[in-house]
Amino acid sequence: MPIQGVGKVVVGVEDQARAKEFWSAVVGFAVTTDVPYDDQGRRWVEVTAPDGTILVLSENPEDRPRSTGDQLPTSNFFLYADDVEKTYEELSAKGVEFPAKPEKQPWGWWSMFTDSEGNRFALQQRG
Repeated sequence: MPIQGVGKVVVGVEDQARAKEFWSAVVGFAVTTDVPYDDQGRRWVEVTAPDGTILVLSENPEDRPRSTGDQLPTSNFFLYADDVEKTYEELSAKGVEFPAKPEKQPWGWWSMFTDSEGNRFALQQRG
């Protein structure tokens, strides 16, 4: 059987509780896992997008993104929305920072937003 796709994406965070609140209350993902996984008090936290994509919110310092300059995302994956401009308006109204406002590129509409942990994510319009 061939590989079917991506199962989970690890996102490095400084504060899991704050990141969980951002991704669930602000962005609208569902918290699907939040359990302890060792005797040091560490937690395994997963949030799931409406399409089933799972982000693992990891406090491991090695999972934190490396800086790529202020004009580029720090994540190595793109998120998508059906309407980038509408998503920009909705999330901006909730206080989400967009270092790159929606813009039409030769390859389609895109934008970039920052989460509660300072990670920058590319947002591309699907379709």
